[in-house]
Amino acid sequence: MNELFYIEVGSQQKSHSGERICGDVFVSQKVKEEGRTVGVLSDGMGHGVKANLLASLTATMALNFTKEHKDAHKIAEIIMNTLPVCSERKISYSTFTIIDIEQSGQTTIINYDNPDSIVLRGEDFFEPEWQVITLENGDNEGKEIKACTFKARKEDRILLLSDGITQSGLGKGKFLLGWGLENVRSLVKKSVEDNPGISADRLAATIVNKAHSNDGYQAKDDISTVVFYFREPRRLLLCSGPPFEKQKDKELAQVVKDFSGKKILCGGTTADIVSRELDIPIEDFLEFDDPDLPPVSHMEGIDLVTEGILTLSKVSGILEKHSDRTDLGKGPADRIVKMILDSDEISIWVGTAINVAHQDPNLPVELEIRRTVMKKIARILEEKFLKEVRLQFI
Repeated sequence: MNELFYIEVGSQQKSHSGERICGDVFVSQKVKEEGRTVGVLSDGMGHGVKANLLASLTATMALNFTKEHKDAHKIAEIIMNTLPVCSERKISYSTFTIIDIEQSGQTTIINYDNPDSIVLRGEDFFEPEWQVITLENGDNEGKEIKACTFKARKEDRILLLSDGITQSGLGKGKFLLGWGLENVRSLVKKSVEDNPGISADRLAATIVNKAHSNDGYQAKDDISTVVFYFREPRRLLLCSGPPFEKQKDKELAQVVKDFSGKKILCGGTTADIVSRELDIPIEDFLEFDDPDLPPVSHMEGIDLVTEGILTLSKVSGILEKHSDRTDLGKGPADRIVKMILDSDEISIWVGTAINVAHQDPNLPVELEIRRTVMKKIARILEEKFLKEVRLQFI
């Protein structure tokens, strides 16, 4: 896990008025083994399904080439020569902005025909040195692509924009020539000055909503903003299950004691071990916030204490089906999911002692053993939510 900073990624979009599918596409991926974060924002020509397909093709190609460490010139050339060209206007069917962030903070941005990216360092703008790459071969000979490389720092924010942002309001009201990049920059600066800890998602939404209002809430183009926010990580510890060897109980308790961040204990035996080793009493509650699960308990210094495998199985199910429209309740599993989604770096410690209770053949088949459930939760958090997860067996 990156000790320098956590990269929070947030994106917001509005589709062209009357379209259900957005013609802008954003894809991102964390290359875990290299500690890299790669993202691509692509804007397909026109709007709707056709634009979405072209943008998806571009974004997927760009993401894969970037992951393979191809240089900026090569990536640009391959993409430009692969994309179809409009027979009338002689321009590519898709624009793109690629961002590649290494573990050290070394950041490369490659931009073709999208508005310039915005880099905010704290509350002031940072102006990277852009180089122009001129394509030399194929139908795109002479076309120019911009690229820059710089070292990002904690509290930097990088914004990628589609032209639906800068051209919003075009032809009417006070933005006859469109909202423009300078006005976007001013709103970004003011938003961060007013709320220095504003999340990536919230800042992206602020920009997109303003652009949407410039168009009288009838978007004349697809509108997209992506924000990368380099900040202090929010850490969470999730422990479940007794250690395989009893003499490791003390080690598990010490991990809980020393951890800097939020702490969750899942399972009566786990809570008993930590309670005994750290001499912290457990207080049981009898309030059932979820009829399917036992109520939570309370321990001083621990943020949440719940039952084990039943609760974790439900957590796994909620995470798997989770979307922007998911409404989380107050039950133990819902509370765990809320805490997980509000965290960046999640350390999961799994005790590997066999729990006799879970070998009962009368228990439902889908009640997977702890190890399997925890591995599944870790995989979902990494792949679906781009969380940084450390899974430890004890």
